[in-house]
Amino acid sequence: MIPKVAGWKKDRVSELTKIFSSDGVVAVVDVSGVPASNMIDMRNTLRERMSITMVKKSLMKIAWSEAGRPDNEMEALLEGAHQPCVVHSDSMNAFEIFGEMEKTRQGRAAKAGETFPDDVTIPAGPTEFGPGPIVGEFNAVGIPAKIDKGKVAIQRDTTFSQGDVISADLGIMLAKLGINPIEIGIILIGAIEEGHFFHSSDLDLDADGFRNDIVSATSGAFNLACNVRWFSSTTTPTLISKAASESLSVALEAGVVNDATASAILSKARSRALSLAGQLDSSALDEELQAALGAATQSAEVAPSEATESENAAEAETEEEEEEEDAGFGGLGDLFG
Repeated sequence: MIPKVAGWKKDRVSELTKIFSSDGVVAVVDVSGVPASNMIDMRNTLRERMSITMVKKSLMKIAWSEAGRPDNEMEALLEGAHQPCVVHSDSMNAFEIFGEMEKTRQGRAAKAGETFPDDVTIPAGPTEFGPGPIVGEFNAVGIPAKIDKGKVAIQRDTTFSQGDVISADLGIMLAKLGINPIEIGIILIGAIEEGHFFHSSDLDLDADGFRNDIVSATSGAFNLACNVRWFSSTTTPTLISKAASESLSVALEAGVVNDATASAILSKARSRALSLAGQLDSSALDEELQAALGAATQSAEVAPSEATESENAAEAETEEEEEEEDAGFGGLGDLFG
């Protein structure tokens, strides 16, 4: 007798087969250990950009085969997943999906029998707890504590190593210290995009560092191209600007007069003329040259005169303050009438 297959299983396989046959990125994530309330919040946050379908491994494998995909790909996607979910998106690539999954990671309090996923160090120093039985509770779980200046203080740095089993009491004391060592979240196991399989480690990139490396490499290539005078659509404007600046400097140094250099050359000549006129007797100068020389001298004295006025004002204020202090206290004689 052939066992009857539940209708919901057929519907779920059909749904998955459609997802596996569509374009976009298909990924498998592990949601083991995530409380239902947290899972609902995470799914609501990601719903607009991707679909998350919870399904049993057996149904997932059937749908994968019906979609005509290689079995070895599904085995790779399921490797290490305790409670798998299927993720699909046609608007995000595998790297973007990984980044969104990483944002869902958060800590929770440890339960009895769980192990530390990483080393956890409790630093020495005062806590927010006042004197009481809690001192003995800390010491009972291996966290040395004492009363110091009216507060419970951890006596020394205490480290729990990765893999150590967490007792119920230790989990409670860690939670009181605000330490949630168990990490939960939607953890991406692997993804397939355009026939390419990506393990989670392949997608874990330092985006900011990668961007900085590209900027640095681009800048270095541009500088090198300009130094060797490699003409391209990118370097040509800079090379032309540099050549124009250098040619203008040469023309000014050689005294070549044209539309570009005339104003600078005339300004330089005028400055030299006024400098020379300043060394001559005033009787040797005409009225126009005397007026120009006087204007230049006056403009040069404006800044020093303003500085002198500021200094005089500051000195005047200081003198006034000293006078007020002297008026307020006339010596020991004032104290005794």
